[in-house]
Amino acid sequence: MHSQTAESSSASIDFKALFEAAPGLFLVLDPEFRIVAASDAYLAAVMARREDILGRGIFEAFPADPDDDSQVAREGLVRRSLERVRDTGASDTLSVQRHDLRRPDSDGGGVDVRYWSPVNSPVLDEWRRVRYVIHRVEDVTEFVRLRVLGDEHVAAAAILRERAAGMEAEIVRRSQQLQITNEGLRKASRAKNEFLSRMSHELRTPLAAIMGFSELLRLRRLEGKPGEWVNMIHVAGEHLLALVDEIMDLSRIEAGTVSVSPEPVPVRPLAEAAFQLMQPVAAARGITLHPPLFSASAGTDVLADQQRLTQVIINLVSNAIKYNRAGGEVRVELACAGGRRSRIAVSDTGPGIAPDLLPQLFTPFERLGAAASGIEGTGLGLALSRRLIESMGGTIGVESTVGVGSTFWVELAETEPEVVAPSMAGDEGRLAVREYAAERRVLYVEDVVANVTLVGEILARRPSVRLLPAMLGRMGVELAQEHLPHLILLDLHLPDMSGVDVLAALRREASTRDIPVVVLTADATRSELDRLQRLGARAYLTKPIGVRRLLEVVDTYAEPHAA
Repeated sequence: MHSQTAESSSASIDFKALFEAAPGLFLVLDPEFRIVAASDAYLAAVMARREDILGRGIFEAFPADPDDDSQVAREGLVRRSLERVRDTGASDTLSVQRHDLRRPDSDGGGVDVRYWSPVNSPVLDEWRRVRYVIHRVEDVTEFVRLRVLGDEHVAAAAILRERAAGMEAEIVRRSQQLQITNEGLRKASRAKNEFLSRMSHELRTPLAAIMGFSELLRLRRLEGKPGEWVNMIHVAGEHLLALVDEIMDLSRIEAGTVSVSPEPVPVRPLAEAAFQLMQPVAAARGITLHPPLFSASAGTDVLADQQRLTQVIINLVSNAIKYNRAGGEVRVELACAGGRRSRIAVSDTGPGIAPDLLPQLFTPFERLGAAASGIEGTGLGLALSRRLIESMGGTIGVESTVGVGSTFWVELAETEPEVVAPSMAGDEGRLAVREYAAERRVLYVEDVVANVTLVGEILARRPSVRLLPAMLGRMGVELAQEHLPHLILLDLHLPDMSGVDVLAALRREASTRDIPVVVLTADATRSELDRLQRLGARAYLTKPIGVRRLLEVVDTYAEPHAA
């Protein structure tokens, strides 16, 4: 089947539905006081539709009558209260406010006078910054009217006050529960991010040595069984790295931190490159992968992130090969989808997918029983592909017939091609042994011996480079001050001090301030990236790093600096 593990069946709580069904009158505002959520009770009270107010400012959705000074004054009070909450991070309670609600014509028209008691409360993120403001109101109209009626209604007013106090206590209790729930969610999110960071680091550290040394051995073109074994080691390492990257990418998308840069992308060369890459894989499995077909009506360029779109197409083609029948076929076609949108379709002749299983295809870790068939995979590819395509403004879907096959398609907006085509020049010769005009000193601050040995073997292709290893952060700072290297490769996880602290120490000293520093680490998260760039890191590379990429970095940055 075309995705994901059947073993993930834990139901998640629909907090959005719970919030909207809450009995209280609630609005959720962002720091700019735009409405991002509203309870059903609030919408009923103000006689509004959710789709008419979401995304609008609260004072735009519910404007005061500029000719009514009392309404203008009330709006000013509410605005200042919201600003106090945003600026201080503390709740703010307002006195009872009169609200004139205009009934729709379908409900008889006219004005309904209500009295509300508003409270504005902050929702803080993990850095104690205000992320949302909850605007909660209690309708005390009946209470106010009873007070006005006079002493003869004191008893009734007392009963109403008691009910109001009970309602207030219930609202406070529910608010406290929401705060506890929010704090639990924040802790769970932090724990997940910390786990992913550790997992990424722990897996990438040994992968750096496995893939680095296997790539060096492949460059020696070993013959016979040893050559086959080296290739198998490297391919297995690439597969494991892809699994780690998929998990990290999915986590970044869920956190809203994935980097997507839409631009005009020519689809033809991208599809042809995917064909060239996947053809050997198809041949090894006995599958016929046909060259891509391009409809005359299809646009030449789509608005997308080239790297991410390539990732999606390769994943779809890989799935079509993996889940096909013996001797099956795979076709890739680009056609016009109408409305200035292009469709990239990947079709296979596999067993097809039952209609009742189609809704589960794009669920993370859901593989529709494919694990039992022995087909490798994590069940993340389609979930990741959907979220990447949606982040580029596109859509992804599937059509399948049991016993005939499946077609997975992606639709993206067509756009005009760039006036100047990007350079396609390769890096031929990067692996060749090359001498520099003068000696270069490269300091590598790293505590894993295998990684130091690997970098040393790679730099043997640059005989002019003298490698200076440092196993501790403080030793690295001292060697930098003593030898003034032309380039520093810096790991972030060191026994005595963090790589961030090492970088800060180098920038404090005038003699080492301008030495290029490239961070080379197994930590694939980007939580430290902004701070590293502010401190002056020239690049941020994650392990395992390829031989070509490391040589490119050395060729780029290891220039003699001014004395």
